[in-house]
Amino acid sequence: MADLRHHLTLYVRLLGAQIRSQGVHRASFILDALGSLLITAAEFAALALVLPRFGGLGGWTLGEICLLYGLAELAFVLMDILFGGFDAPNLSAHVRSGSFSTFLLRPAPLTLQVFASDFALRRLPRVLLAAAIAGYGLLHAPLAAGPETAALLTAAVLGMICFFGGLFVIGGTLTFWTVDSVEAMNVLTYGGRTLISYPMDIYSAWLRRTFTYLIPAAFLSYLPALHLLGRPLPDGLPDWAALIGPLAGPLVLAGAFAFWRVGVRHYQGTGT
Repeated sequence: MADLRHHLTLYVRLLGAQIRSQGVHRASFILDALGSLLITAAEFAALALVLPRFGGLGGWTLGEICLLYGLAELAFVLMDILFGGFDAPNLSAHVRSGSFSTFLLRPAPLTLQVFASDFALRRLPRVLLAAAIAGYGLLHAPLAAGPETAALLTAAVLGMICFFGGLFVIGGTLTFWTVDSVEAMNVLTYGGRTLISYPMDIYSAWLRRTFTYLIPAAFLSYLPALHLLGRPLPDGLPDWAALIGPLAGPLVLAGAFAFWRVGVRHYQGTGT
């Protein structure tokens, strides 16, 4: 317990240093935050303006899609803030320059240092926007208010944070061998986030099944949303599959950190 408290204190101090450094150039920070916010706002505005003209998307109303979109965006941005240090472009820069070796020499847990190496405070406005979109969906989707709904939605968000965080860890670990980031991982991370922002039944059967059974992205939010909306699950899946679906996220994250430990053991410094 004392070690845990010490590590948490150290993590908070490292984050404090990150926040102070980002606040030095306030104009740049504000412009960066606004730019990030406007990109997400423009993307969602295009959907919100066009969708009502067609009366929905694959039988889903705007409110129901806002629920999916808002939950996926909220989880992904929170993950991006927490796991930014593991993002392949960030970690590959440390591997290429040799600065990753300094992490290994410091008297602090390696994983904790990587977690605290990139804390993008500029993404907080996107968190607020995503929460607002999800809130609109909660108000306009036919959901039954109650503890089960709150618990399942919370589990879905946490599951998506773990899932996409695990993909960040895997992508970052690959740079121990490739040095440069592997662009194919972006298909699973950023592409996967976009994919689950919309109803999975609008996609072709092979794509839907790939991201359900091979890459369990649909288990994270789509199946819980179907359950809460009273819709049948695809492929004859039982209702309990929606309740345990968010557990796919922690399983992916656990596997990712196992791969991370293998990668760290095989890391070779640049000699600089």
